[in-house]
Amino acid sequence: MSGIVIIGAGQAAASLAAKLRTEGYEGAVTIIGEEPVAPYQRPPLSKAYLLGEMPLERLTLRSPEFWAEQNITLKLGTRVDRIDPAAKRVRMAGEVLGYDQLALCTGADPKRLAPALGGDLGNLFTIRNLADIDALEPQMVAGKRLVVIGGGYIGLETAAVARKLGLEVTLVQASERILRRVACRETADAVRALHQSEGVTILEGTSLRELRGDGMVDSVELVDGTVLPADLVVVGIGVTPATRLAEEAGLVLGDGIVTDSQGRTSDPHIWSAGDCAEINLNGARMRLESVGNAIDMGELVACNMLGAGKDYQPKPWFWSDMFASKLQIAGWNGGYTRVIAKNVDGQSFWYFRDDQLIAVDALDAPRAYMVGKRLIEAGSDVTPAEVEAAVDLKSLMRR
Repeated sequence: MSGIVIIGAGQAAASLAAKLRTEGYEGAVTIIGEEPVAPYQRPPLSKAYLLGEMPLERLTLRSPEFWAEQNITLKLGTRVDRIDPAAKRVRMAGEVLGYDQLALCTGADPKRLAPALGGDLGNLFTIRNLADIDALEPQMVAGKRLVVIGGGYIGLETAAVARKLGLEVTLVQASERILRRVACRETADAVRALHQSEGVTILEGTSLRELRGDGMVDSVELVDGTVLPADLVVVGIGVTPATRLAEEAGLVLGDGIVTDSQGRTSDPHIWSAGDCAEINLNGARMRLESVGNAIDMGELVACNMLGAGKDYQPKPWFWSDMFASKLQIAGWNGGYTRVIAKNVDGQSFWYFRDDQLIAVDALDAPRAYMVGKRLIEAGSDVTPAEVEAAVDLKSLMRR
């Protein structure tokens, strides 16, 4: 049996497979995933699922009946050993599966601490998949002392959930401020103030020297000599694209699996989508780690597998839930030269590259997010002065 094979069973894979069917593809479609569960949402893992507010059945992207009705085969709990591009085959333990076209939707893996830093101790957790959260959740007990290493969105979301559950939380960020890689100083200041108001201790500009403990973590030593007692530690220091199979198959790699404007890799029969795929965004090569990108690129690749010949034009959007607040992000802020802060219907931060609006961060400001997203996607020539002067943000759309 050949047909289309998809390696990886996350959002991009699920979107790609479903789109193949809606576009009329009638051949075999097979999704191969290492986890033993059907494709599910990842964003709620560090938020609603960890809090116990979302059961497993609500995490799944499609019902079991959907996969059967659409004649999409799920090979779960299955590790692909290697791809043979010349023979167009995927090799697994005890099985070889041929393909006409292959999609790599392998996602990304969390970065881990080296054993020399105490990375082999117990009660040390990362957050990426369902198994990670299922291991962490029983330890999230009121009164315990949690240290979070890393001040990106995953670390901040975990800190927020832990505080809501009654843990004592200290977050450690090595660089001079939280969210340094993904947000402006103004957004970071607002998010920091939110966490501090809820009792999270945030230490910036200091990094981990080592985790201490006899088999289990009991304290965290920082390079400035501070020692933090810890009952558990969560490490959120970023991810690495899962490119092992692509590398061994001889595909071109950059910061991920290099794809052309249509999602095709350096092999004409192999495609890629989602967190593992390197794309072109406004002339820059990068990966977009977001649900929106996984859905949009997965669907585009499905269409292009069937001959559509469409170029991918990313429209980035992201979100993060922390305590009772929601941070919504439209656009991509790379190369911004100016930020305008607005306190209209919530807090929002408008990024300009010279005079071009490129992104908006909206904290409890859904109107600002909506207006900013529409302006960015329309390529509006709204000026910094107009944003700065606006009292009614919707007026920016009527100028």
